[in-house]
Amino acid sequence: MYALFRKELSSFLGSLTGYLVMTVFLLSVGILLWIFPDTSFSIPDNRIAALDGLFIVAPWLFLFLIPAISMRMFSEEQKTGTLELLLTRPLSEFQLVFAKFLAAFVLVVLSLIPTLIYYFTVYRLAVPAGNVDTAGIAGSYIGLLFLSSGFVAIGIFCSAQTNNQVVAFLFALILCYFFYAGFDAFALLGIPVRLQNILSQLGIANHYAAMSRGVMDSRDLLYFVSLTTCFLLLARFTLEKRKWS
Repeated sequence: MYALFRKELSSFLGSLTGYLVMTVFLLSVGILLWIFPDTSFSIPDNRIAALDGLFIVAPWLFLFLIPAISMRMFSEEQKTGTLELLLTRPLSEFQLVFAKFLAAFVLVVLSLIPTLIYYFTVYRLAVPAGNVDTAGIAGSYIGLLFLSSGFVAIGIFCSAQTNNQVVAFLFALILCYFFYAGFDAFALLGIPVRLQNILSQLGIANHYAAMSRGVMDSRDLLYFVSLTTCFLLLARFTLEKRKWS
């Protein structure tokens, strides 16, 4: 499994795809936080030592960038006919799925690491220096990592459904949006309050917002672990079906 993980990660870092995704993410966040004036995200204009803008914008950027990363994972294998060869390796279907998931997730982590510069910048710019909500920022980073793992798992599942990368991208984009904001949108349709609460709990945004406040609740962690595991198992089931058909 490690060999497959290394191969997938190397293919990202050995092509324009990985660097393009990281560049687009970092440029977009950097411009919104430091260059665009008169916005709610601008740190210099708002004169607040906080990274709230990063953690508001990042999920929406990942909504597009993570499906772009994951769309080729199994779609390309199916299109080129190498998936059958891959399935003959001494690896279980879940190991294949998890290796590809891990490679895409590591690429997302690599794109987040440079944003730590923003934390050290606001830490030094704060008056007095160090007067920042470190616990809240740490919780937001952890929440963003869990959110990313859910998006990657959804993307892997969508890629396993088709040999067309564009279809896989659009399918993943729709599913990621639905899980991030769709449940909350349904909760605002004038339905009973109890049902609103249930729908909100099913969506990613509610759990991500809780973690962004620096509160590490086991229910939020369990939600993200369950979401990621569920879609990875669905991707595994899709691969197993190919053996039966």
